[in-house]
Amino acid sequence: MSRATSFYYAFVVLPKPQREAIIAVWDFCRAVDDVVDEPPPEARGLRPETQNDALRAALQDWRAELARCYTGAPQTPQGIALQPWIQHFELSRQPFADLIDGVEMDLNRSRYDTFDDLREYCWRVASTVGLICIEIFGQRSDRAREYAVNLGIALQLTNILRDVGGDAGRGRIYLPQEDLRRFGCTDRDLEAGRLTAGVRELLAFQGQRAVEFYGKAAELLTGLDARPLVAAEIMGRIYRETLARIERAGYDVFSQRIRVPRARRIAIAADTWMRTRFGRHVPA
Repeated sequence: MSRATSFYYAFVVLPKPQREAIIAVWDFCRAVDDVVDEPPPEARGLRPETQNDALRAALQDWRAELARCYTGAPQTPQGIALQPWIQHFELSRQPFADLIDGVEMDLNRSRYDTFDDLREYCWRVASTVGLICIEIFGQRSDRAREYAVNLGIALQLTNILRDVGGDAGRGRIYLPQEDLRRFGCTDRDLEAGRLTAGVRELLAFQGQRAVEFYGKAAELLTGLDARPLVAAEIMGRIYRETLARIERAGYDVFSQRIRVPRARRIAIAADTWMRTRFGRHVPA
């Protein structure tokens, strides 16, 4: 796991067994996600229909590898690294399977008509990872699961907002079509990176939707012991900072990739860890 990712600074505060388990989970999930986002060279020159068939076959291979992680001998470096932690922390299999299904959604559709449609995607590709992580953190209550689901949706909405220009350039528009119509925007506006008044309003609306999910997660956290969830809260605060920077940039996510500087990520991680450890926790 690279220091370039926000995940690194969230997980570095964990005890070694949890940290190593999280890294194994992250590497496995990253490899699955890369099937679609970073196709192998042999698939890039194929026609779209043929390429999608090849990528679906690759995802099916990951489903088989997941099965081997639980019932046999995994064959990939990611599966081999993950298997001991599945046993050690008794990790549920279903979130991994749901994640693979979520990644496959990118092969089946490039538009989402309603937010309910998009929410399902966010749940599959992001909340599932949170559900795996809270088991590593020793949190299995319904409240903890609901916290992980809401935080995962907030993080994925933040990613979608940050990457809207790049995704549109690859033919994917995750912002719901009903919202584009509401603000008088078109797919072409996003594909061309036109920051019209309507596009600004659209992006601000999506940002507020993410804020609402951060708020739901924060409300749920008040009934939980925040200390085991400190890594999740660090991640939440870093992504919430990303959202704030997008807002301060006037929602110009087309001419720049908005990131939280490394020094700021370190400061957020340290502050969150201290607040949680000494009972002065302030949710993202």
